[in-house]
Amino acid sequence: MQKFDAIRPFYDSEINEALQNVVNHPMMKALMNFTFPDVEDEVWKEQLRKTHSIRDFQCNFIYQSVQRVLEKSSEGLTTSGFENLKPNTSYLFISNHRDILLDTTLLNTALFEHGLVMTASAIGDNLVKKAFLKTLAKLNRNFLVQRGLTPREMLQSSKLLSEYIGNLLLHENRSVWIAQREGRTKDGNDETNPGVLKMLGMASDEKNLMDYFKKIKIVPVSISYEYDPTDALKMPQLMAEANNEIYIKEKNEDFMTILSGALGQKKRIHIHVGKVLDTEIDAISAENDSSNKQIVTLAQVIDDAILSNYKLWSTNFIAYDIVNKTNIYSHLYTENEKSLFERRLEMRIDHDNPVALDGFLAMYANPVVNKLKYHDVV
Repeated sequence: MQKFDAIRPFYDSEINEALQNVVNHPMMKALMNFTFPDVEDEVWKEQLRKTHSIRDFQCNFIYQSVQRVLEKSSEGLTTSGFENLKPNTSYLFISNHRDILLDTTLLNTALFEHGLVMTASAIGDNLVKKAFLKTLAKLNRNFLVQRGLTPREMLQSSKLLSEYIGNLLLHENRSVWIAQREGRTKDGNDETNPGVLKMLGMASDEKNLMDYFKKIKIVPVSISYEYDPTDALKMPQLMAEANNEIYIKEKNEDFMTILSGALGQKKRIHIHVGKVLDTEIDAISAENDSSNKQIVTLAQVIDDAILSNYKLWSTNFIAYDIVNKTNIYSHLYTENEKSLFERRLEMRIDHDNPVALDGFLAMYANPVVNKLKYHDVV
């Protein structure tokens, strides 16, 4: 198992030593003071020193941190579909991706509350360059996706990652979360990259690749935020892409985005987990004999599940009406909600910059456009 050492989270046997190493770190103090504002430092430090497993760390500390984040920066998290999952069963959750840390952390919160297996979760190694963040990620059962590799290194890394994910799902009974594509959706169009599925399939020893995808129990996940706390932060990259420019991140941009995602106002949040893709995969096998076609079709099936189950909010309908100069959905939001949205737009976006303005509105309007492909949104 040493071959996974470069990417795996901590083993439980390593947890206590890792916590001892960071218990006095200023960022740990900031996290714990945020989570337990009325508790003396020595009390939480003593509890951390007594922690010997990832589950204990997640349930006693991270779960409490998430509750504080929800209390301070949202109007609550709602969920649907979890009743279709079985306890003590591992699943591969493939999710749309809006926020660097919250997507997976909120999913784990819901899994914990429903008594289901929590996930090991993929995170780009570019997001945890700071030593403390890397330790925190490994304490929280994140495994690393290596970025910035040569094509040859990328192939080797993908094989290793695929094998590790397969091992977690099939041998350790550990659920896994992975985003449907590299990087967060910036324009509101959630789309599965077939390359992610190709990577996952590298670990297959089945004659028919679809038999492997059935075995690992794929569950599509739709997560939606009424307000994306990082909406304005996504604009520079969208603008660069609109101008056919290569976007280069600022030095601490990812860290600031993580903080903004956690502390920025989100209002309501909803997570829907779909049913395990089973008969859908049988149909793909029956209709396609080429593995490439099968993968492209499976990506579309995942998209169909994510988009059709995506929860739309007043912000989505308001943006759609503004973009299309209509009031077709005005019965789904109040004048107050519209003025709040327009105020946010005014404060966050330069109105003399049409690309930024259009990008911001599209981010909220496109989920309505996408859902209309499946059924009426109301």
